[in-house]
Amino acid sequence: MTISLTGLSHHTCPVELRERLSFPEERLPAALLKLKQELHDGGAVILSTCNRVEVYTRDDAAPEQLQEQVRAFLSAWHTLEPHAFSEHLYEYHNREAVAHLFRVASSLDSMVVGEDQILGQVHDAYLVAQTEGATDKILNALFQRAFKVAKEVRTKTNINVGKVSVSSVAVDLAASIFGDLSEKTVLVIGSGETGELALKSLVDRGVGKVLVANRTLSHAETIATQYSGEPLALADLSDFLHRADIIISSTAAKEPILHSADFQKALRKRDQAPMFVIDIAVPRDVDAAVGELDNVYCYDMDDLETVAAQNMESRRAEMAVCLEMVEQQVDRFIHWRQSLYAEPTIVSMTQELNAIRERELEKTLASLPDLTDKQRAEVEYLTKRIVNNILQRPMSQIKQEVVKEDAGRVIHLVKRLFGLEESAG
Repeated sequence: MTISLTGLSHHTCPVELRERLSFPEERLPAALLKLKQELHDGGAVILSTCNRVEVYTRDDAAPEQLQEQVRAFLSAWHTLEPHAFSEHLYEYHNREAVAHLFRVASSLDSMVVGEDQILGQVHDAYLVAQTEGATDKILNALFQRAFKVAKEVRTKTNINVGKVSVSSVAVDLAASIFGDLSEKTVLVIGSGETGELALKSLVDRGVGKVLVANRTLSHAETIATQYSGEPLALADLSDFLHRADIIISSTAAKEPILHSADFQKALRKRDQAPMFVIDIAVPRDVDAAVGELDNVYCYDMDDLETVAAQNMESRRAEMAVCLEMVEQQVDRFIHWRQSLYAEPTIVSMTQELNAIRERELEKTLASLPDLTDKQRAEVEYLTKRIVNNILQRPMSQIKQEVVKEDAGRVIHLVKRLFGLEESAG
């Protein structure tokens, strides 16, 4: 009864290889069904994100055999020779596989520790596998427990407190200054990737209006169209700067393009209403003196990266607590899984003793023909209670022993003691 994991992630291989081994959403059901057909008697869940591809399987095969099957499946499905990706794989089974899944779901293995997206991705991967009939009792219990662990980690620790990307930090700072963003206007100057990420985050947070300024108006129009914004020519910046509550600047200019005089003029037109400036250009687009003006809150890359680093350090301090919580839950799951080894043997014990009970009960009732139906039922109920009481302690002890000791040896001994068939269990 092996739980196995074969995978690769941003920790072990470049993005180019992760892309080649990824499973597009529309192809995932077919991949799951193909993999399940190749397993002996088990199930599978495939987790495929931009940062990782992980195949979780449960089967009666030995760990090495199961992992070899998954490697062969990955090779065939992606038409990729095993040597092209084998050295990038990590392979875990049983306890190590369980612990890895719990860490992944809890965002303790993510590129950004504590990020929110991975739990939803794990949940979606499980739902697809379950919908396609690719999971089994063990995998269902494993993933349900992973979601419980992730929730506990998030609610009982500070692992996801504080944003750790530059764009997210910038958006949080803007929200802390303005509160509700629905009535605010954001101006994006330039077309840098980090600037657009900040813009997307602001739009997701409900910012009211988007302005996009670029030296090339067609570039401004391209970005503005994506966010239902207004394109503007950078040459006219001084004419519309006052319209912006939030400015994100990320041009490739070699000298500052915004100075104190520009903001003083804008503030007069705004009746001194606050302006929040995110200067993520290197070299800086905004002259350092701008930050000294009243009602102008100016942050450059160094400021934002410092806040992000502080937040990340705070999250790292929580890691020890989170990992301890994960280990406790791994222990509980492994104990539950080990106890399942005893179930078939316990069923056989129960059936054997009840067969004896029924034979002896039949003899006894045959020798007591004068008993009423009520009396016969009472005698039968008495024999069931006796058998159940006899079985109660051995069943409980067997479940404990298969967790603590070699499960196979314990089951073999129980079968010999009770004269059970060796095929049982």
